[in-house]
Amino acid sequence: MDLFDQKKENRSLTSIIFEKIREDILNKKYKLGEKIVEAKLAEELGVSRTPVREALKQLELDGLVENIPNRGVVVKGITTQDIEDIYLIRMEIEGIAAKWCSERMNGEELEQLKEVYELMEFYTFKNDVEKCFELNTKFHEIIYTATKSRYLEHVLRDFQIFMKSTRSESLRSEGRLDTALNEHKLILEAFLERNGDKAVERIKKHIDSSRLNIKKIKSATEK
Repeated sequence: MDLFDQKKENRSLTSIIFEKIREDILNKKYKLGEKIVEAKLAEELGVSRTPVREALKQLELDGLVENIPNRGVVVKGITTQDIEDIYLIRMEIEGIAAKWCSERMNGEELEQLKEVYELMEFYTFKNDVEKCFELNTKFHEIIYTATKSRYLEHVLRDFQIFMKSTRSESLRSEGRLDTALNEHKLILEAFLERNGDKAVERIKKHIDSSRLNIKKIKSATEK
């Protein structure tokens, strides 16, 4: 990772390091309870300790790490309960997004949503999980943008980041790609009809279906 090349994009070094560590935590590069040594991390990244320290403070605010007296910064990560909570919160907030989207979405955004769905169909047929995951994310992000609410969009995009590895794991489970495709088809149809109530019902059902699927996966792996 060339941090200094990314710095040329006018992003602060602290924000780049924050995103790097957050991704590593969410991708389980660090184990729960593992200590993150500020000096060691700064050396690995080839930066001073100051931006690393600031990044760790931001991660603590996000609840991903904890600074424990006499021990230092340790990884908290995302627990099974956190995942359940995020899905339930997301289900309600995406319901609001679906309602606003059905009212505020313009023709261009609706066409974008149709195009993404058609690509999802193609890559589901090819059983390309990585591409389907990418398109799944894009499908939902078009909805967020179409709400014309920057605050709602910000919250939901954050949830997408936190759930990245979990959602990828869910899509890899047997039969989930086909099920998810059908759920997105029903959501798209509701938007094409400009039926807000139907869009809310279908997007909430889709997220709950994802929640139940990942719950089943977690239960099986914890046995």
